[in-house]
Amino acid sequence: MFEMKNTLEELEKINKPIQVAVVGIGKMGRSLVDRLLAMKGIRPALIVNRHIEKAYEALLYLGIAEDQIVKVFSADQVEAALKDGKFAVTDDFSVAIKSPSIQALVEATGNPQYGAEVAYQTIKAKKHIIMLNVECDSVVGPSLYKLAQENGVVYTGAAGDEPAAIIELVEYAMGLGFEVVACGKGKNNPKDIHATNDSVRALAAEKQVCEKSLTSFVDATNTMIELNAVGNAIGFKPDVFGCHGITADIKDLGDKLRLKEEGGLLNSFKTLDYVHGIAPGVYVVIRAKSQEEKDTLKYLGMGHGPNYILYRPFHLCSLETPNSIYKAVVKNQASLAPVMGQVCDTVAHAKRDMKAGELLHGIGSDYVYGSLTSHQDAMDRNLLPIALITSGTRLKVDVKKDQLISYDMVDLEMDQIITKLRFEQDGKSVQE
Repeated sequence: MFEMKNTLEELEKINKPIQVAVVGIGKMGRSLVDRLLAMKGIRPALIVNRHIEKAYEALLYLGIAEDQIVKVFSADQVEAALKDGKFAVTDDFSVAIKSPSIQALVEATGNPQYGAEVAYQTIKAKKHIIMLNVECDSVVGPSLYKLAQENGVVYTGAAGDEPAAIIELVEYAMGLGFEVVACGKGKNNPKDIHATNDSVRALAAEKQVCEKSLTSFVDATNTMIELNAVGNAIGFKPDVFGCHGITADIKDLGDKLRLKEEGGLLNSFKTLDYVHGIAPGVYVVIRAKSQEEKDTLKYLGMGHGPNYILYRPFHLCSLETPNSIYKAVVKNQASLAPVMGQVCDTVAHAKRDMKAGELLHGIGSDYVYGSLTSHQDAMDRNLLPIALITSGTRLKVDVKKDQLISYDMVDLEMDQIITKLRFEQDGKSVQE
């Protein structure tokens, strides 16, 4: 009982806390640091942010005294700050991976291009990496996971995000011998695939999140990417291109997620989907195999079957990420990893008519949105994963609103680590 709590308290007692670097101090990064500050035996020793003043101000906001914060620009300076019991801030993530005391990094920027660079360099430095960056994980996670195995460190998604919350339910169900036939998440916002930063500005201000992030939630790209990560972890795929996206509650969800021949809407089982009406929860559909199983589940108020819903009505985002840090550093285990390879892809559509030469800007922009499909379908049609769009990705041809974008329609930045990893992962030549 209380394994994590007791272990961390013992680390605190002997003055050997887990030393963590948090990369990115936006909404998720800041709330993670706040949670770590409240815990024993684990410490947000170093904050990395491209604007160092923002990292400094975040620690002040979270209650750290000004004389306890040190700006650092080398590993030696990090070590000196930690020896004095102070908190360090920097604008250079390489400082974190060069510091002997830093045991793990949490990548919390949500930027797939930058996240791939951080994860790659962290793994090569033989440190654990916790990806609070599902955008990056969705497109090159299999390569990074393989690299981590080769280097004897943990590559993991972050507990608290919906993908890891879904996996927790899947692990629970499969561990008890239940047949899992479908899983997914609730969608928080009404879907608007053409949402723009301007159209969500007022809501973003109300929620105190950046407009780009909220745009990716509203246009459903983020939902697709999160399900993408789940598919890469357990081998499930969307039942149809882009998912069904039904409206349901927990009482009727099991009936709706039956096969078509049973009166449901699914063409097959082992599927991923999102549901309007159950947010912010996640769900798993299990299927009874025996009459005794059906009778017991009915007795327990789980319905009449043959499908039954296991439901977690919440996820706490970065507030749960310490669980993944603990598992990685202490137990050498991942909370979520793309062990099945690239099973799914979230591919890019044009959000509006665009001309050759325009930059695409990527996830959360006014230019593109994403849809989930199988990796095989994406390969067959040469479709471009939306998370592979970097800051310099340009169109080579004119495109129409809602048109799917293929590799041959864009000029990619071939010198970027994320591009190199993905091309190697798919067996593509960089000259293609």
